[in-house]
This record gives sequence, C-alpha cells and structure tokens, in this order.
Amino acid sequence: MGAQSDAAMKWKRIGIVGAGNMGSMMGFAFSELGLDVSIWDAKSANVNNFMKQVEQAKGLNGRISGYHDISDFADSLRQRGGRRLFLFSITHGTPADEVLKLIKKHLMKGDIILDGGNEHYRNTERRQRACQGIGVDWIGMGVSGGYQSARHGPSMSAGGNNIALEEVMPLLELYAAKDPKSGVPCVSNIGPGGSGHFVKMVHNGIEVGMLSVICEAWGFMHSGMGLDYEEIGEIFEAWNTDGELHTNYLVKIASDVCRTRKAVNGSEAEDGYVLDDVLDKVVQDDDSTEGTPSWSIMESAMRHVSCPTLAAGFYFRVASGNREERLQVAEKLSMPDPKSFTDIKDKSQMIESLHRAVYCAFLASFCQGLELIARASIDEGWDISLSECIRIWRAGCIIQSEFIADLLEPFLQENKSFTNAKLNSCVGKELQRNFTALKDTVLRGLAADHYFPALSATLEYIKYTGGTMLPTKFMEAQMDYFGAHAYNKPGVQGEDPGLVAKGPHHFEWNPA
Repeated sequence: MGAQSDAAMKWKRIGIVGAGNMGSMMGFAFSELGLDVSIWDAKSANVNNFMKQVEQAKGLNGRISGYHDISDFADSLRQRGGRRLFLFSITHGTPADEVLKLIKKHLMKGDIILDGGNEHYRNTERRQRACQGIGVDWIGMGVSGGYQSARHGPSMSAGGNNIALEEVMPLLELYAAKDPKSGVPCVSNIGPGGSGHFVKMVHNGIEVGMLSVICEAWGFMHSGMGLDYEEIGEIFEAWNTDGELHTNYLVKIASDVCRTRKAVNGSEAEDGYVLDDVLDKVVQDDDSTEGTPSWSIMESAMRHVSCPTLAAGFYFRVASGNREERLQVAEKLSMPDPKSFTDIKDKSQMIESLHRAVYCAFLASFCQGLELIARASIDEGWDISLSECIRIWRAGCIIQSEFIADLLEPFLQENKSFTNAKLNSCVGKELQRNFTALKDTVLRGLAADHYFPALSATLEYIKYTGGTMLPTKFMEAQMDYFGAHAYNKPGVQGEDPGLVAKGPHHFEWNPA
C-alpha cells in the first residue's frame, strides 16, 4: 500500500483528455488508485455522460471533476505545483492535432503528456518535437486490452524521453495489468521516439492475424463440421484450459461469444444467441477508425518483412467491410458456399488438427510481428527488447497467450540480437511439429470451399520462409529479361547465399 500511496501522491492529480469509452474507464481506474482526476472532452456531452456515471460509481478514492472549458481543465492540475500529468485518449491523426493545438497555449514547461491513443508513431515523433520546444514531454503510450482493461489494468508500451518516462513509470506500473504468475506489471519503457506506439501498432497487427485465424476456425467447425454454438464454445473452452492455447485471451472470449444468449426483459432467451444478430461486416478498417492494422501492413512492406498472416487477416476484414459491394460481386461470381464435411471418420482428431493449426498460425503471427519490430528497431536506432514486448503482452492485452509467451520470452531474453524468432530451434521445432496438422486442415477446408485466408497464408509462409528451392529463380530470370535487373548464380561464393543485393550477372535474352 505504501508504494501505491507514494506513486499516487507524487502526482496527486491527472488530467484526462477524452471522455469516450477508454478515457472514462481510465478516469475511474486512476481515481481508484487514489488520484484526483480532471477530465475534458471536445464534446461536452461526453463529459456530461461520464459525470453521470461518476455519480453512480462506488469505491472511488480520488475525486473526479469534469470540465467544459479547456483553460479551467489545465488550471485544475496546478494545485501542487511541479510537473503536471496529462493523459490523451482521443482519436488518432487530425483530432489529436486539433486538441494539442487547443491545449498548447495552456501547457507549461515540465508538463508530461501521455498519448494513450492508437497513434501512428511518426505523428508521435512530430508532436514530441513540437512539444520539446516549449519544454513539454510527449510520451507515446500504446494501451492495449480494450475498455475493460482500461478500467482494470491494461498492457502498456511507452516510448519517449527517458527522464520523463522514469518519472511516470511508478504510476504506470501501479495502473498496469499484472502478470498472474509473477505479479510483474505489464508496462515497459520501450525506447525513445515513437517506439512505444510502434510496438502497439504491431501488437494490433498480430491481433488481426489471430482474429482472422480464430474466426476461420469457428467457420470450419460450424459450417464444415456442423457443430452448434454451444459445442464450439465447449471446444474453445477446452483449448483455453489446457495445451498450446491455454490462457489465450482470444480463445477465451471465443468461448464466451459462442455461448452468450440474448437478454429479453432482463432474462436470457433460450432460443437466441447474440452471435445470430452479428453481420459479417468488419468496418473499422474501411471507415479509418482503426489505423494500426493498415499501418502494420504498410510498415512490413516498406521494411521488407514478410507478414502474410497479418496481411491476409487485414485484407479479409477490408473485403468484409464493404458488404454492399461484396453482395453485388457475389451475383457476378456465384462463389460456392462452404460445404459440410461428409467424410468425418474421427471428429476428435479433426478438432485436434484444427487446434494445432490455430496454434501454429498464432505462433507464426508472433514471429512475423516480432521480426517487424526488430527490423524497425535497427532502422530507427530504438534498441527495443523483444523479450520486454513479450513480457508486457502476458496480461491486459488482446494477444496474451501464456504458452507462446513461455516459449518466446526465455531465448529472446538470453539473446537480445535475435531478429527472426524462427531461427530459434524451439520455435522452429514447434512450427515443424504442427505443419502437417496445418496443411491437412487447410487442404480439407479449401476442398470444401471454406474461408481460410490467414490459415492458408500461414501454411505458405512456413513453406517459403524455410524453403531452399523456391520457383522465384524463374521470376528473377523474367525480371532480367525485360528489365536487365541482373541476378546471382547458384553455388558461387559471395553470391550464394550472399548479401541481399543486386547480382552482377545479366543475360541478353532478347537484344533490344
């Protein structure tokens, strides 16, 4: 209790900008920790709605005050003098710039701003430079776990000025989710600049790959195996209880989603599931409310890191979002619907193969994301610890998966120069051990016209990233034919394997 009191009393009050779902839940959480909370939002209605919730709340240890005037809001943090602490929880891009523009004249030298939004790391770095000129530290703080974790403790990746980070870290450690096994807070000083938001961006990219995999598995069981929601919920629960997918957040909530019934007049309706009311339409990428997945894919392309599971999950979502156009295309293409399997000889074995395929694709998603973080860390000079990324993803975040974390964290901690997790023998063996189950599941699913974008992309990813005889030699030859791109020769020292660089050889296939 002493450490909690010290961390809370150092700041005494925190100013939260943004009274939406995340900001409101953060307000309650910091009040419970003993801080007074000032909250402001560009929309007065958001502040009013939040303050109505405050009136009903119990167990708050700090006082919560809502403000409609941004000047009064900023002044409310001056009570004790010293550094003031702000936490931004607002939409990325232009909205964040507009709020910074509004509040900038009310900032003072020594103020610290924690940007808890899903912001692009380059925007974070731009704002850090802009605030540096007035003596204000802007910290890009990735916050994961959704509004439930914002209320009870999220996973956080913070990046920015090291001195400012050291000042706020005790409070963030108090607020963060705690690893159930070790009790260690799931927050870390990731590094300088926009590194914290970059790690959160990649977290969300991994999340999209995993979300696609789990929904593909649900479709396989429901449309292919003919299992009802309750049966699938029981399978997900079993997966989350024991084996490679134990204590996996997405698998856990998959079970909940399958079993949740509609409430009618306050009681459960025996004949209806909420899932029946959900349309196959993910719009968060199409309407730009969710930027991080698309940024992850763009970064993977620009930094030349192969992330096909993440990309396939993202493009699957994008295609689903424009349902109106998709229905029009469906009339032209007349694609077959997923078929049920008529030759199920061993249902339990089929489910176990699917279990292993899902795990394999989840692990591949982590490998892809970690490689992207490692590449960016080298390019930007951030010196990010990949083992710290895994550590803070152990609780409070969407991609938490205990078995995978236990597999990855030890060797990443021992060898901080690792850039490709597949080079680790344990990870390589796991991918190899589950490759056949993944292949069998994908072959069966595709033969019955099931939707397998992320699972099939994972299968190919494992094949071609570990392949030694790729047909890309033919691609290289054609590129040399029409563009004189040049090539390397097999078995020639310095060229095979050689550096990632243009080869010295060109052949005049068809002289101009």
